[in-house]
Amino acid sequence: MTNGGFARISTLTFLLCCAGSALALGPAEDRARAALARIERVDPAVNSVLAVNSEAIRQAQAVDSMGLGGPLAGEPILIKDNIEVSGMPTTAGSLALAGNDTRRDAPIVTRLRAAGAVIVGKTNLSEWANIRSSSSISGWSAVGGQTRNPFALDRNPCGSSSGSGAAVAAGLVQYAIGTETDGSVTCPAAINGIVGLKPTVGLVSRTHIVPISASQDTAGPMTMTVAQTADLLTTIAGSDPADPATAEADKRKTDYARLLRSEELKGKRIGVMRFAAGFGTDGPFSAALELMKKQGAVLVEIDKFDDKAIGDNELVVLLTELKAGLNDYLKTTPATVTTRTLADVIAFNKAHADAELTLFGQELFEKAEATKGLADPAYLKARRTSFQAAGPNGIDRLLKQYNVVALVGPTMPPAWKIDAVNGDQISGGGAGSLAAVAGYPHLTVPMGQVKGMPVGLSFIGPKWSEGLLLSLGYCYEQARGPLPNPRFLRAIEDSPEIAPHLQPIRR
Repeated sequence: MTNGGFARISTLTFLLCCAGSALALGPAEDRARAALARIERVDPAVNSVLAVNSEAIRQAQAVDSMGLGGPLAGEPILIKDNIEVSGMPTTAGSLALAGNDTRRDAPIVTRLRAAGAVIVGKTNLSEWANIRSSSSISGWSAVGGQTRNPFALDRNPCGSSSGSGAAVAAGLVQYAIGTETDGSVTCPAAINGIVGLKPTVGLVSRTHIVPISASQDTAGPMTMTVAQTADLLTTIAGSDPADPATAEADKRKTDYARLLRSEELKGKRIGVMRFAAGFGTDGPFSAALELMKKQGAVLVEIDKFDDKAIGDNELVVLLTELKAGLNDYLKTTPATVTTRTLADVIAFNKAHADAELTLFGQELFEKAEATKGLADPAYLKARRTSFQAAGPNGIDRLLKQYNVVALVGPTMPPAWKIDAVNGDQISGGGAGSLAAVAGYPHLTVPMGQVKGMPVGLSFIGPKWSEGLLLSLGYCYEQARGPLPNPRFLRAIEDSPEIAPHLQPIRR
């Protein structure tokens, strides 16, 4: 265990044993202590929690003293470590931001506190939200090390919200916050067997969150159930004067839990994205479609979609916006952060290559540094082309052409193995990039397992359709019923269902 790991356990022991009386605990304090105990007991195998909050017990006691009500009151929650929480460093997993305690709460954290949620810690993530290298290992950061999938510890939890997904799946908490630019909420949610929602860009504030892309970034809920995701979204959604993208959020948001209906699929025409299916998920996906039909859904096959314009242009957009956004963010960090620009971060990584660059490089950072700014005609054309292909000519066109209210498909393949030699080896992916580039909502709900590893079912809809997607997902989830919990196997090949078949036949 690293020195940081020892420090974390020491802090946990103090919080559990020394803060407050063990007698007559209030409900919030009781839940916070239980969550911290689970982190201490379970997380050493998973490594999903980067740091615990030394103020968690005191915050829980304050919630109890105020008698706050509501679905999140007293609930322990974990926050991805690219989101600012006052009193805790916000590192994005990088040693360059190890001293980044801004003493600010991101607006979404302020909303969580007001609702009575108790922030018990920060989760590990793919460093810099997985934008540093195309050869990265998802779930790894220099600050936090490697997060592991609780279903099989040698398998990847996906990223970049790796710790948030793995922590909820492992039962450390019921609620976590992740962030997504393209797949960073929905992939770890699907691969760890939980619910994840990437909201419409502009429904949730991005202020005081380490940025990648102004046109695609958003925070989102990661929970065990669709109802919990609905409650969490209701809490964090809303306008923020510091984030112009959220100007419409207050008018668009609602109490999403009140929209959940167990018969929502009845009579609904749903587009089946065959063009985004396969990669080992056919069995669970076929079962999910049959279940949706039994719930009254009318399924419409969509065989083809040309995503070339998205693939050819998205990276130009992300890298250009990364340089601009990160430079602006770093200007607001305290003097303890000596990296004030992306160029400084690149130089820092080179100077600390033994810690930062041993497993993979930073070629995407270097390409981003070479971009020419937000007024560059090449960037403007790429953004216009990719958005048009994903939104108006993508999701919107498919919904209209096939007369459907939403699109469904498998979210991602089952988890691949952690591979320090080759980096992420991913066999395929669903249609998540459509929603990411368009800025439209994308919900993933567990749909089953492939040889013991979870896979998710994606629901994608037009802008501001979170209520519909959550209700469709809720209806499916209620009909599907419970799924197996993680077993924390050393490897899936050790499972009793698989291990005997790997042995030679004795004659």
